[in-house]
Amino acid sequence: MPEVIIIDEIGRELEAVAARTIAERGVQLIGTAHGNTLENLLMNPTLSDLVGGIESVTLSDEEARRRRTQKTVLERRTSPTFDVLIEIKDRNRLVIHHDVAAAVDALLRGRTLTPEVRYRDENGEVHVEMVQVPAGSDGWAGATAPTFSRQRQGGNVTAMATPVGSRSSNTLHIYPYGVGQNRLRQAARNLGVPVELVDELRAADAVLTLKNYFRKRPRPITEAERRGVPVYVLRSNTVTQMESMLADIFALSPQEEDPVAAALAEAEEAIQKVLSGAPVVELRPASPEIRKLQHELARSYNLISHSYGREPRRRVRIYRE
Repeated sequence: MPEVIIIDEIGRELEAVAARTIAERGVQLIGTAHGNTLENLLMNPTLSDLVGGIESVTLSDEEARRRRTQKTVLERRTSPTFDVLIEIKDRNRLVIHHDVAAAVDALLRGRTLTPEVRYRDENGEVHVEMVQVPAGSDGWAGATAPTFSRQRQGGNVTAMATPVGSRSSNTLHIYPYGVGQNRLRQAARNLGVPVELVDELRAADAVLTLKNYFRKRPRPITEAERRGVPVYVLRSNTVTQMESMLADIFALSPQEEDPVAAALAEAEEAIQKVLSGAPVVELRPASPEIRKLQHELARSYNLISHSYGREPRRRVRIYRE
């Protein structure tokens, strides 16, 4: 039972699969892979799973108009294998993406990236600054060797959407079709956005559904499109996906995450992995109060969870019976 595994030169698909398997076992993982930029790595079919992978998604006409994009767009397929990516520009300069998932989402949506740049000057002093880079730009000169870190030891700040600037005070009325209503309410509470669920399409400002329902074109979906009501399509029925959708609607930006919301989002992501076949997933160390909430969430899915380790490193593991 190692605590840390280091992989040099991840280059084959089997190595990428092994890295994900290791990360899902709760072991802290560090790895390297060659690539020019994060975007270059994302488009590499062999290694893209390390940063979440990509898939083609078809949007409704209204959603495509809202985003000002074509109907078929690329979106991140799953959570990244690694939490943090470091681009090694040269011996004295690093570019650090502290939230790989947020960075990939920004790339795919053409948003500006804001990585951290660390460099050492001629006097040996290290400088740290945040730099905005337009998505898709090759603004970083020179070759890079991305280094990844899967942080299971805690201590990092995870990005989450919270309101910035002006926001309409009007409540967003959502007609949920095939999605968990309690999870949607939880996502709205986590972000602090005004959302109300409605039972009738005529009272809705937007419709929220899952991809498998959208593909079948049920009557509520076609009726919503006929009425011009925006239809938002989720890849999976999770609080994390719903938060991402609400963040887009309310034009929120990444800020420091509430620790309870972050811990519950991590637990829900772990639960989905276990339900998808992972034998066990270990969460980050947490306080007794937060661990209690994580245990309750696991029980709601009829899964087993136990706490391991000593304080303050005690953490929850989730698995099937």
